[in-house]
Amino acid sequence: MFIAEGMQDYAVLDVGEGMKLENWAGYLLARPDPQAIWRKQMPEYWAKADALYHRSKSGGGSWEFRRTLPQRWQVGFGPLRFYVHPTGFKHTGLFPEQSFNWRFIMDTIRPGEEMLNLFAYTGGATLAAAAAGASVTHVDAARSMVSWAKENAGLSGLGDRPIRYIVDDCLKFVRREERRGRRYAGVIMDPPSYGRGSGGEVWRMEDTLDELVAACAKILCEKPRFFIINSYTTGFSAVVTANLLHIYIKSRFGGSVEADTLVLPIRNSALYLPCGTTARWKA
Repeated sequence: MFIAEGMQDYAVLDVGEGMKLENWAGYLLARPDPQAIWRKQMPEYWAKADALYHRSKSGGGSWEFRRTLPQRWQVGFGPLRFYVHPTGFKHTGLFPEQSFNWRFIMDTIRPGEEMLNLFAYTGGATLAAAAAGASVTHVDAARSMVSWAKENAGLSGLGDRPIRYIVDDCLKFVRREERRGRRYAGVIMDPPSYGRGSGGEVWRMEDTLDELVAACAKILCEKPRFFIINSYTTGFSAVVTANLLHIYIKSRFGGSVEADTLVLPIRNSALYLPCGTTARWKA
């Protein structure tokens, strides 16, 4: 397993009975987690939760706030700072387990190199690369998420770095980059199980991921450094995304592929919270 550590102001306090309790810079949020099938280990912690997300039987859900929270607040990872707040879809605007990949990006990419971040959300990987001196192209179909990423860049003191923010369908954008002759030293993608592009395009991971990885392979530079595929799709083994990297990247550039489950440590416990998978090729 890949253990994600090093987040400032964040910790998983307890997990169980379909829920996880997290400390986000002093604010305790209880959110659903379908993989938490065991019993809660620290039941006394849960009464201290500031907000709980309740799933609706008809889909979605809502927050129950036990005290007034700020409109948004900050958490950090090394030199990076991020705004977070409870959203209507139970998320907070940040996936702390991705800090495992942010550290790798910061240690691997070199100043001046180009990195492409697809399904880039609020910009964790974008800021990691920018902090290392890379030029970054940040692509997401949701304009609100791109705006949030810009705010995080400013908060991290990276607002003046060479970051291109693009609101677009990821596959269409990659195909246009091939026609333009643009090349990248690193690619990271965090594709959803299902979604719609900026123009209403339908994305289904099982139907389109192979095509997207193949297209991305065509826009890598002569000597790329890395290619990362994250997956939160239930039932998709890390072997699936590792196979795609073997087929389209390793077969052409050599290097190595590693893939496993991303996990977060649970404070004062020997247990870990599984958080999707990562497959990573490196030169």
